[in-house]
Amino acid sequence: MLKIIIWMLLLQVLHPALSGQEAAKLSPAIHKDLPVAIRQNLSYNSIPVQGVHSRYHLFDWYEGGGEKRPLKPLVILMHGGGFKLGNKATDSTPFIAKAFARNGYSCASINYRRSRKRPLARFEDLAEGCFDALEDLQLAIRYFKQNWQEYSIDTNRIILAGNSAGGMMALQAVYPSRYELGLFTQKQQLSGLSKSCNPENIFAIINYWGAIYDTAWLKNSKVPIMTIHGGKDRVVPNAENKGPLYGSEIIHRNAVLLGIPNQILVYKEFGHELHRHFNPLGAGGKARRRWQEATVQAIEFLNGLPGSAK
Repeated sequence: MLKIIIWMLLLQVLHPALSGQEAAKLSPAIHKDLPVAIRQNLSYNSIPVQGVHSRYHLFDWYEGGGEKRPLKPLVILMHGGGFKLGNKATDSTPFIAKAFARNGYSCASINYRRSRKRPLARFEDLAEGCFDALEDLQLAIRYFKQNWQEYSIDTNRIILAGNSAGGMMALQAVYPSRYELGLFTQKQQLSGLSKSCNPENIFAIINYWGAIYDTAWLKNSKVPIMTIHGGKDRVVPNAENKGPLYGSEIIHRNAVLLGIPNQILVYKEFGHELHRHFNPLGAGGKARRRWQEATVQAIEFLNGLPGSAK
């Protein structure tokens, strides 16, 4: 089954899709409709990393205009593609970024390194690709914390969001330590890896049909999490409890037991990217409306968290 899943990912043209419990129960409209200013191809790392092309350290910046700039929460958005495909500007990644920006959140849509191995065919390579990509995410977080004044960022409210592989990055960035993730991916050099969890003090996670690799890691942190999925997702299963990909419903059940603030949104009749019938070559207007609905719900979840100041 994994080979079927990976084959579908290989064809994917990456459309981040958001899911909800039932579309009818979601809020009908976004709270604001600010114009969005976009700055493209900025860099979050000026120091070359051996073996990593500089294009993997670029980001696009989205910010709502039309008002004075108080300190804003920051969403760092990671694209999907199984750590082999995609980039910061792929189809619905900009759609999600603009939706956050229109509602008072700044958003940085980042590139990150892609694997040279076979993450679309072997789970071991997928997990290793995630481990390596998280080094780039750490660089990005450090950059935005150091440059918070330039971007008017509230560093106490940094949110990680991502679809598919990007969702996996968000989850694995917060719940396991680098040491635990290194053990899991069978890294030979473990001595320099941190044993602390959530060292960047991430405020919340929005997981768009991604998965966690080991549910035991959830006990390590109380970071609020919103998990979003299609009930018929065959690429990243939503509710299978066999691993090595534990999707949104499994995450939700464990989060409830552990007392982690969380919300789950499941579109029961839809698959990966919230398509009725997953089409790796594109998504239609109805899928885009589902993304819109779930984006509204994600924003309301964030706005309702203690300390959100929204």
